[in-house]
Amino acid sequence: MARKPVEWPPRVFLARSCQAAMKILLSTVLCLCLASAWADHDDDHHDVPDRCLGLEMDAVTVSEEGMPFFFKGHYLFKGFHGKAELLNGSFPELDTADHPLDHIDAAFRMHFENAEDHDHVYFFIGDKVFAYYKHKLEDGFPKPISEVFPGIPDNLDAAVVCPMPDCEENEVIFFKEHEIYHFHVGNKKVEHREFKTMANCTSAFRYMEHYYCFHGHQFSKFDSKTGEVHGRYPKEARDFFMRCSNYSGETDDLERERCSHVHLDAITSDDAGNLYAFRGHYFLQRDGNNDTVKADTIETSFKELHSEVDAVFSYEDHLFMMKDNNLYKYKVSEPHVLAEGYPKPVKDELGLEGPIDAAFVCGDEHTAHVIKGDHIYDVDLKATPHVASNERPLSLIKKVDAAMCDPHGVRVIVGNHFYHFDSIQLFVAGKAIPEQHRVSMDLFGCDH
Repeated sequence: MARKPVEWPPRVFLARSCQAAMKILLSTVLCLCLASAWADHDDDHHDVPDRCLGLEMDAVTVSEEGMPFFFKGHYLFKGFHGKAELLNGSFPELDTADHPLDHIDAAFRMHFENAEDHDHVYFFIGDKVFAYYKHKLEDGFPKPISEVFPGIPDNLDAAVVCPMPDCEENEVIFFKEHEIYHFHVGNKKVEHREFKTMANCTSAFRYMEHYYCFHGHQFSKFDSKTGEVHGRYPKEARDFFMRCSNYSGETDDLERERCSHVHLDAITSDDAGNLYAFRGHYFLQRDGNNDTVKADTIETSFKELHSEVDAVFSYEDHLFMMKDNNLYKYKVSEPHVLAEGYPKPVKDELGLEGPIDAAFVCGDEHTAHVIKGDHIYDVDLKATPHVASNERPLSLIKKVDAAMCDPHGVRVIVGNHFYHFDSIQLFVAGKAIPEQHRVSMDLFGCDH
């Protein structure tokens, strides 16, 4: 007997229909939310600025630790290379949901030893100033600019600190369009001056005791008292203050590499006293006989390496160059010829996994001193197999960018500076860090 079709009671039918509709609605809403979230994520990704595209930075300063900070919109670039990160990750009060940030107008680090706010970092946004110490917002801030710096206008373009004797007194120089304000920190007196030979600054920066005015993605070095600009300026900021491969065509390779403030990746000198210094895609070579300097791409002279060397040392008329987990051995000659069988694993040649931070050999020794992290190792190059031994911690400098040994001692490069130690023992276990020297000026004769 055929079954009769089931006739649902009206209330049951209505309930099941509603359940089905709700499932469809929830699925649709979920899809829309996911699509919206993905779109937002994609938009955020595309909005992240790239310093190598020739950006006009909103503000530039150095942190309490001396690291350059470059600001653009909601983002912060730390140092001379690396990607942007969100500003509110480091200074959350500057960019909040209640007061979203468009851009920072100006920033500087107060750096007068006897000032109450020594090493405070100031940020200027509209008519407000924020003061940070050790990355924490000071009590009572933000405050009106007129309260903290009376006589200084709102909506500034740039600011830079100027200690004696660079300025006649300890001062802060503020820029707004064509107006220049010298604020005397001691008595809060303001002097108006005019810098006739310099374009309007979109940001300003004191670095290595020199003063730089940025206009767009170019900069000029200026006299802090007169504002005068000497030499061939403006210059491309990416050539000197950032590590970018797409350099401008207006700056020659030699000037850029000699005067760049970006740290070196590796450095060494050969038996003839020729110095080799590597940075990004380029290297500098200084002649040991007459101190002339030339620059070229790494790929031109060391074609198997292409770019970005981790460490290098010279031994028995060869350059041993490390990149990631590989070691390349080149004959010191013109052109530089890769030895047969190379590259080889760093582990096989030095007894350590790559990458290596720095390495050097002193004089006629047969020991390679290899730095990895904050430890140094010795490798006997005459022994077989090569084994990393005598591990010991570095006492004074915990992060080394490059190092070399010459007849005068050990030179250790950290950022834009190097330190000279009379012996490896003083470098490894010394009690006092020696005087800083500038890489660009003291090694390569640059004037800034």
